[in-house]
Amino acid sequence: MKQIYLLRYGFLVLFICLSNWVMAQTGAISGRVIDESNLPLPGATVTLKGTTNSAAADANGYFKLVKVPMGAQVLVVHFIGYQQMEQPVTVTATTNVNLQLKSASVLLEQVAVIGYGTVRKSDATGSLDVVTAKDLNKGAVNSIQDALVGKLPGVTITSNSGAPGNTSTIKIRGTTSIGASNNPLIVIDGVPMSNVNIGGTSNMLATVNPDDVENVTVLKDASATAIYGSRGSSGVILITTKRGGKKFTIGYNVTTSLSVLPKEVSIYNGDEFRALVNNVYAGQTAVTSLLGKANTNWQDQIYKKAFGQDQNLSFSGSAKNMPYRVSIGYNNSDGILKTYNFQRTTAAIGLDPSLFKNTLNIHINIKGLYNTNNFADQAAVGSAVNYDPTQTVYNGNTRWRGYTTWTTNGNTNINGDPVTLATANPVARLDLTDNKSTSRRSIGNAQFDYKIPGVSGLHANVNLGYDYAETFGHNNVRDSTQWVYIPVASGGQRSTYNTTNRNQLFDAYLNYKRDFKSIESSLDATGGYSWSHFYTEGNSQSSDYNGTVFNPAAPYKTEYYLASFFGRVNYTYKNRYILTATLRDDGTSKFSPDNRWGLFPAGAFAWRVIDEDFMKGSNTFSDLKFRVGYGKTGQQDLGDNNNYPYQARFTKSDNGSRYQFGQTFYNTLRPEGYDAGIKWESTTTANIGIDFGFFHNRLTGSIDAYNKNTSNLLIVTNVAALSNFSATLLQNLADMNNKGVELNLNATVVNTKDWNWQLGYNVSYNKNKVTKLVGSGDSDFIYTNQFSNIAGTTSGLIQADKVGLPINSFYVFQQIYNANGTPLEDGYVDRNKDGQINSADQYLYKKPDPTVLMGINSRVSYKRFDFSFSGRLSLGNYNYNNVAAGSTYRGLYSSLGYLSNQTKAADDTKFTNALQTVYSDYYIQNASFFRMDNMNLGYTFPNYVKNKLKLRVTAGVQNVFVITGYKGLDPEIAGGIDNNFFPRARIFQLGLNANF
Repeated sequence: MKQIYLLRYGFLVLFICLSNWVMAQTGAISGRVIDESNLPLPGATVTLKGTTNSAAADANGYFKLVKVPMGAQVLVVHFIGYQQMEQPVTVTATTNVNLQLKSASVLLEQVAVIGYGTVRKSDATGSLDVVTAKDLNKGAVNSIQDALVGKLPGVTITSNSGAPGNTSTIKIRGTTSIGASNNPLIVIDGVPMSNVNIGGTSNMLATVNPDDVENVTVLKDASATAIYGSRGSSGVILITTKRGGKKFTIGYNVTTSLSVLPKEVSIYNGDEFRALVNNVYAGQTAVTSLLGKANTNWQDQIYKKAFGQDQNLSFSGSAKNMPYRVSIGYNNSDGILKTYNFQRTTAAIGLDPSLFKNTLNIHINIKGLYNTNNFADQAAVGSAVNYDPTQTVYNGNTRWRGYTTWTTNGNTNINGDPVTLATANPVARLDLTDNKSTSRRSIGNAQFDYKIPGVSGLHANVNLGYDYAETFGHNNVRDSTQWVYIPVASGGQRSTYNTTNRNQLFDAYLNYKRDFKSIESSLDATGGYSWSHFYTEGNSQSSDYNGTVFNPAAPYKTEYYLASFFGRVNYTYKNRYILTATLRDDGTSKFSPDNRWGLFPAGAFAWRVIDEDFMKGSNTFSDLKFRVGYGKTGQQDLGDNNNYPYQARFTKSDNGSRYQFGQTFYNTLRPEGYDAGIKWESTTTANIGIDFGFFHNRLTGSIDAYNKNTSNLLIVTNVAALSNFSATLLQNLADMNNKGVELNLNATVVNTKDWNWQLGYNVSYNKNKVTKLVGSGDSDFIYTNQFSNIAGTTSGLIQADKVGLPINSFYVFQQIYNANGTPLEDGYVDRNKDGQINSADQYLYKKPDPTVLMGINSRVSYKRFDFSFSGRLSLGNYNYNNVAAGSTYRGLYSSLGYLSNQTKAADDTKFTNALQTVYSDYYIQNASFFRMDNMNLGYTFPNYVKNKLKLRVTAGVQNVFVITGYKGLDPEIAGGIDNNFFPRARIFQLGLNANF
């Protein structure tokens, strides 16, 4: 018996030893499955060849295999739509590999981020577009908007000025709101951004360094955007930044730039101005005596050649099987307007650790921004157009710091008070203004993806995000300045401000993916909860320059909350019939409990025709898919921190409305108008589309047609006297329709050993009209746009809306012309035939938004050389040329005792009564244009240092040329009102890119 026990225990000890030996001879393989654009392939299967040991890639493409025998092994990687791959590996205790699959149809197999998940573009049922890093516009781009211009059908991106780092107006499939926001929702690595741009910052997206961007997905129709419900009515732009990989790499690139003014406003020089004034005011010595003897080009005085630099350094790799990427960027760009400067330092960290045998995958993103701005005084742009060119910059006038200044006793009298309404000396505006800001911002989140044990394909996800920003600055103007003149104080101004934004995000959702092979089906279901908090506080303070007279501080605080329940189901049958259903229930604190919640459903269906038996063997089609979708989204972004529109509230009065008790003035509290019934704007969109590929995908593309109806639009309207605490109120009183067609094409024209030519083209057509407008009860009711201010009028409004016409149409008089085609002053058509010309004769004429947009881009490479360009065509957009409208012979002289230069448009009309002529439809001008945005030439050197060092040099031009019939400085004007904006520069650049 004893021998039996000894034998039994001996075998047990031997078994344990053998087990330990076997365990010691196994290792683990972890890594990431990616496509040819380095984008993750979630759900890809990695199997150890010859075994059942397998793992599925998570939402970001990461996988892990355990208990893998040491030594030489082979991994088999499989993903639908991609070529199966067998990858030899040498297994050690810890092995890390990146597995890159080749698509069976490369251009159609991009992975798109769609909100709370990803999808291959070939499987998408909604209308979306993806732009990868290699396709972004190159060169001296200060923001991601600049990198996307012209790349996406149906997406209009218009820079609001030529100032470096400035923001852009982005519209997806036309205008969708009148009184609320038209901005698309921006989501950065899973963190939705607020559309409120805090004071002292020029661009909300400056936090994202374009060099850090991996890809950008644009969701356009409601079936794609409905997962974002209340924030998706104007489209969604999802930005994904670069991640770390297996190999340690260092990347560095630098771009230096020279910016020049491509064109000046055509105005009279000194000699021409003297001749014109002497002719128009012949014999009027009081006027002609004001003329000087100089020939000053004021535009030359305020503009300069500006230099800029953009440098980026990144490190990426994997530390103890944790992929990481760290980057830092620095941009320092001067504006062509003297004293303007933009500086930005960005830093980004991306970490992707995996815990608990790869069942918990964490993705951490932290981005930081430090930005300083010297905004200059951009009013100098208009002053340079209108200041008398016969005057010198300086005349020794010590009271006004030596700058020539119009005074009540003549422009050279040192004792006269300034004419505050006269054009200010543009050089003085720049030199004596100190307008600076500093902003700090951090955006970050931690995403947790947990593979729930016991239920294959079930994942729990939590996303914790934040967006913190603070900005402070001042706008000071020296005393003894004409445009800030306070007789009872020392003059000048000191103005300080500070703002803090604290936004928080919490998402929690479950995702379940499963293939049902027995019924040839697959299911991808997501359901969860989202909570967001948006908080803003700030303060401002002002006084005269020496601090003699202070205005009371104006602190403020405001906040709102969003809470949402959402779900999405994707069902696929036989890998070719795809059904998507989405539902989101949103609640916002901006509306009353009765109107707080909005339900936003959507559904879409896609049929991959190419996978049908009757398409197999086709030599023409290499891809074909039909899509149809319908959905509803909402809008609650009222802008300007208008977070309490349904609540009765009191506001502290400004200093001009204080009440006096004795010798003391007190601020009062006044009630604000409110609408307790204010509710969601809602947009329903129907979309039908076709994705196609020809000739082994040498030609690929898509075509979409859509019909988008927006109801309960918010507009500011007049209310009956004593019915509220305000004469006007923001109410849901209008409807609107957008319909259009989009075409996107990509072609590989030439593909040989030495030559490659890629060509891209997109075109979109959009027709907009107002379908309902509640006002006077009359079907002819016209609603004037409260934001269409122009100079030289009493009401200052030049745009309006009417049922059946496009939004923001121009509201003008119909001009009468003589036999020579010259407009007659005050010669307007009596449209209502009542024998008099008044406001009843105004009509709505043309629109600012384009009807047709086209984009073209091309890249040609020969061996190590490459050349690329991108350009845009805009058709059917009109501008109100306010610069020309303000240029008349009447404007040459003011009875206050000063002269003003005009543009040479004054010669075309010779108008003398600018107060009436500014409303003429003569100044509504066709602003269609073709702009060549970028041209770049590059050379890639042979690899050095054992093929590890890669070098590339580039040279390029931005804003190369513009072809247009528009008579103003630049036809591309956001909103359509041209009023002396900061001109866009032409930028020449040299770049170096190094990777090791």
